Amino acid sequence: MAKLLHPKATAVWLVDNTTISFKQIADFVDMHELEVQGIADGDVAQGVKGFDPVANNQLTQDDIDAAQSDPLYRLKLKFNPAARDEEKRRGPRYTPLSKRQDRPNSILWLVKFHPELADAQIARLVGTTKPTIQSIRERTHWNIANMQPIDPVALGLCKQSELDAAVQKAAAKKAAEGEVMSDDERRKLVSTEQSLDMPAEPKIPTAIEGLETFSLSDPRGDEDDDDGDSDPIVDADSFFNLPAGGGDDEDEDDQPRG
Repeated sequence: MAKLLHPKATAVWLVDNTTISFKQIADFVDMHELEVQGIADGDVAQGVKGFDPVANNQLTQDDIDAAQSDPLYRLKLKFNPAARDEEKRRGPRYTPLSKRQDRPNSILWLVKFHPELADAQIARLVGTTKPTIQSIRERTHWNIANMQPIDPVALGLCKQSELDAAVQKAAAKKAAEGEVMSDDERRKLVSTEQSLDMPAEPKIPTAIEGLETFSLSDPRGDEDDDDGDSDPIVDADSFFNLPAGGGDDEDEDDQPRG
C-alpha cells in the first residue's frame, strides 16, 4: 500500500491554499484535527514548507474541488503504479552502519538461545548472510573469541514481534516433524508473552539450600547395631554418682581410740 509523502508538509499546503475543513485534511494526512488547526494558527509546523500534493501526483485538482464543495467528501491518495508493492522488499534487512559491529553478537545470541531457527530466518531478522551465520554456528568466525551474545531486540536490529513470529514458525515446523522437545526447548519456542505467563518452577529457599538431603536418621544404618561396639548410653544421673569406696574413712572415725 502506497503512503503519503511528507504528510505534515502536505497539511501545511492544504491549509494555506485550500478551504478544505480541518477534519478532511486530518483524515487525509493521518493527523489529529487539533494538530491541523494548530498548523492554521501557526502553533504547529512552524518553518515547514508546504508540499504540493497535486504537483507531486498525490491528489488531483478535481478531488480538491470536490472536498471544498462537500465537507463530507473524503480525500483519497491518487493511485501511483510506481509505488505498487513498495513495502515488499527482497534480500537481507538493511542495517545502519552504527549497528553493524553488533550484528555478529546478535547472531551468536540467536544461535545460542534459539538453535531451532533456520539460517534464512536469522538472515531476515538481523540482515546478514548464511556464510556468516554458519561460521558462528561452527565457531570458526575470525572474531569468535571476542564476541558476546546480545539480544537483537535490545540492539534494535529487529522487533520483538518479528522474533516471536520467527520462533512460532520454527515451533510449528518442529511440531509437524514430530520431534520430541524438552521443557527448556519448549519454553524457548514460545513467544515472550506466553513465556511470562508460565508458572515459575519451585525453588528451594536460600536459607535451607544444600540441606535438601538432610535426614535425622542414622546414616550408618543398622549394621553398627549388630557389632556391639557402639558407645555405651550415658544418662544424666551417671555424672553425679560418687565413686565407690568412700565409706572406709567413715568406718575409721566411728572406731573408739584407745
